Amino acid sequence: MTNIRAWGGFLAALLGGALVAYLGSDSVDSAFEVPIFALCVAAAFVIQWVAFVPAWLKSSERFFDLVGSVTYIGTAVIALILADEISARAVIVAALVAVWATRLGVFLTFRVKREGGDRRFNTIKNHFPTFLMTWSLQAVWVSVTFGPGLAVIIDNKPGSLDGYLVVGVLLWFLGFVIEVIADEQKRRFRQAPDNASRFIQSGLWRWSQHPNYFGEILLWFGIGVIALPSLQGSQYVLLISPVFVWLLLTKVSGVRMLDARARRRWGDDPEYKRYRSSTPVLILKPPRR
Repeated sequence: MTNIRAWGGFLAALLGGALVAYLGSDSVDSAFEVPIFALCVAAAFVIQWVAFVPAWLKSSERFFDLVGSVTYIGTAVIALILADEISARAVIVAALVAVWATRLGVFLTFRVKREGGDRRFNTIKNHFPTFLMTWSLQAVWVSVTFGPGLAVIIDNKPGSLDGYLVVGVLLWFLGFVIEVIADEQKRRFRQAPDNASRFIQSGLWRWSQHPNYFGEILLWFGIGVIALPSLQGSQYVLLISPVFVWLLLTKVSGVRMLDARARRRWGDDPEYKRYRSSTPVLILKPPRR
C-alpha cells in the first residue's frame, strides 16, 4: 500500500506540473516549438530528478533544500535566456526571487548540517518511490510558487514601472525582512545552552508563533501583486501562489508538524499553554492578554 501511495503521489506530481505548465503557457512565446513557461516547469522537474540520483545513492537529504533554491534560480535564468525581451520588471522579479532563494537555501542547508540531518526524511529516504515522490513534489512547489514570477519574466509586452510593482516590491521586502529576522532570532535562541529545553517566545516570536512563515507568505503575495499586469487568460490561475504557500506551510508541513512536535514536548507546560492561547498562530500582531 505504501508503494501504491508513493507512486500515486509521483503521478500526481507529474499531472500537477503538467497542469501548471498548461495554465501558465497561455499566449506566451515559444522556444524549440514549446512554450517557454512549459520549458521552465520541465526544467524544474529535471533539476530535481538529476539531484535525486546522488541523494538516493547516498541515502541523504542534506542538500534537498539547497536544490530547491537552485531550481528557483535555474528556472529564472532559463526564462531570462529564452525570453524575447527582458524588461526591468522581469529583472526585478528574477533578482528578488534569487535573493530569497539563495538566503533560504543556504540557511536551511547549514541548519540541516548543524543538526545532523532533517528528521522529515528519516522514514522516507531509504524508500525509493516515496523519496522520488518527495523530490518531484518539490518541482511542483517551485512551479506553483514561482508561477507568477515566471510569467513576468517571460512576458513580452512592453511594461512600465507602475503602482503594482512598487506595492509588490514593498510587500516582498517586508516579508523578506520578517522571515530573515525571525530565522536569525530562533537560530540565536537555540545556540544558547540555557535554552536547550525551552521554546522561543521573544522578539517577533512574541507576536506570532510562526513569524518566519508569515514573512514567506507575505513576500510571495508581493510577487503576485507585481505579476498582475503581466498575466492574461488562464495565467490568472497562477495567482494561487501565495494561497498555495499558505496551505503548504500551515496545513501540510511547517506549522502542523512543528505544533505537533511542540505539544509533545511542552504540552503540559503552563507557560507554553499561555503562549499558545495568547499569541497569534501566524499573522504578526500584539499577543492577546
